[in-house]
Amino acid sequence: MTDLAAMSAQLYARGWMEGTAGNISVRLDAETALVTASGVSKGSMTSEDTVRVGIADARPVGSDGKRPSAETSIHTALYQVFPDCGAVVHAHPPYATAVAALAARRGADVEEFVGLEIIKGLGATDKVLIPVFENHAEVPRIGADVAARLTPDAPPALLIGAHGATTWGPTLESARNRMECLEMLCRLRLLIERNT
Repeated sequence: MTDLAAMSAQLYARGWMEGTAGNISVRLDAETALVTASGVSKGSMTSEDTVRVGIADARPVGSDGKRPSAETSIHTALYQVFPDCGAVVHAHPPYATAVAALAARRGADVEEFVGLEIIKGLGATDKVLIPVFENHAEVPRIGADVAARLTPDAPPALLIGAHGATTWGPTLESARNRMECLEMLCRLRLLIERNT
């Protein structure tokens, strides 16, 4: 599936892209990606509510008047760092967002998850270190931080303090699956901490 509207509707139905929040993209070729447009409800968007952007600069390619999502620079940074990245999902699932907010409050730049089976969904076996990025009102600063900090051996997920989560993969389905795994990890983290 490369239908951004259908995938957006799925994530909206889960409560992970409420209002006009969240965005997804797919790489079209070495130079461009297709990203959800800014200001569009993900529950009612159509295939027309997308913008083609340049991976090098996150700017629209063509002039149909639509603006790309505010987080486009995060997407394009990931396409630059990970040559095999074919799709990116940025959402606000509640447990991952809560863990990101708590990490920001502590000043943590990484969240460690150990011994939970679901980490295999992020390519790990016994431990995964998920990077945490500072949130900025100027979202391109987040994209610049991602480009500067991540290396090709990083896990396919990140958290943004008090903001949300981003996952990526070779396909849109794999990026979504990784978001599901990250959300479950964060849910388990909060449940375990509440009960210990």
